[in-house]
Amino acid sequence: MSRTAILKWALISRTATEGRAVAEPRLASGLWVSAYLTRLRLADLPVYVTAKGDATAGAVIVKCATLDGRARAYTRMFDFMADERKWVVLAEGAEAEVDQAVARARANDPDLWVIEVEDRAGRTLLEQEGLSQ
Repeated sequence: MSRTAILKWALISRTATEGRAVAEPRLASGLWVSAYLTRLRLADLPVYVTAKGDATAGAVIVKCATLDGRARAYTRMFDFMADERKWVVLAEGAEAEVDQAVARARANDPDLWVIEVEDRAGRTLLEQEGLSQ
């Protein structure tokens, strides 16, 4: 997610309180990444931070390599209809193609975190409570 997209999201999610706008509180990216890495390591899933982003507001991409030449990359997007943030597939297919998609996203957003998980079954734990939203 680009810096511009984050700013647009912040503007949309503001609420008026006594004549001033207040942004919705968010967990700092660095803290979320640290907790996610801990959870993956406790599940014995190999994980690497391949690009360190902004510790406060950097978006996160999670790439899962299935060790058979294929991969899938996930990013979080805000679903305005459901009023929640969801993990969506950014790219999937041959690992080289997924790497190119991640590189393009990183070129557009230098504050972006990129986390790579290696698991033959394709597990990322992103569906677990506390990580899913």
